[in-house]
Amino acid sequence: MTTYRDRSEAGRALADRLAALTGRPDVTVLGLVRGGVPVARVVADRLGAPLDVLVVRKLGMPWAPEVAFGALGPGGVRVLNDLVAGQLDADDIAEVQRREQAELDRREQLYRAGRPPLDLTGRTALIVDDGLATGATARAAVQVARHLGARRVVLAVPVGAQEACEMLADEADEAICAQRPANFGAVGAYYDDFHEVSDDEVTEALTATA
Repeated sequence: MTTYRDRSEAGRALADRLAALTGRPDVTVLGLVRGGVPVARVVADRLGAPLDVLVVRKLGMPWAPEVAFGALGPGGVRVLNDLVAGQLDADDIAEVQRREQAELDRREQLYRAGRPPLDLTGRTALIVDDGLATGATARAAVQVARHLGARRVVLAVPVGAQEACEMLADEADEAICAQRPANFGAVGAYYDDFHEVSDDEVTEALTATA
């Protein structure tokens, strides 16, 4: 497996796999906030497609936040991994959901300031993230895109766990994982620079491509 220098290099590699979508007037590139946005920015530029964002929040186990039991998206979309969520009682689920819903609402207000609500009616939604671990957030993003009227949903990532890529292949109309390591570990292991993407980076990317 190769390591990407940063998210921009990953975006260039991913764009090469998406060349068939170049110049298509129905394509909207959607960066998953926040880490997917720098990757999506490069992809959108290479394909000549508009860039927007999808705000989706992972629902993490209270004692292990990195382990997802589900995810939230705008428009009231909630996806649960029943096997994992079954380890929690209703109060635990409600508390995590309340906290993540507040952050989702904050980011939606920040990133959509002055921008109309996302409308994907009749379009091909190309959802881009920096990697797939459990796939819970990406799965929610696919469902959000359909809820917003997308005619076709394509999920594309530079690297992903085999199981997550297979799950998304069933969920989306097409799933492209440029790399599928056998022993995945964490997304950050496949980047030399995997800094936490800031709100400013997201808004700057949207402003630059508006």
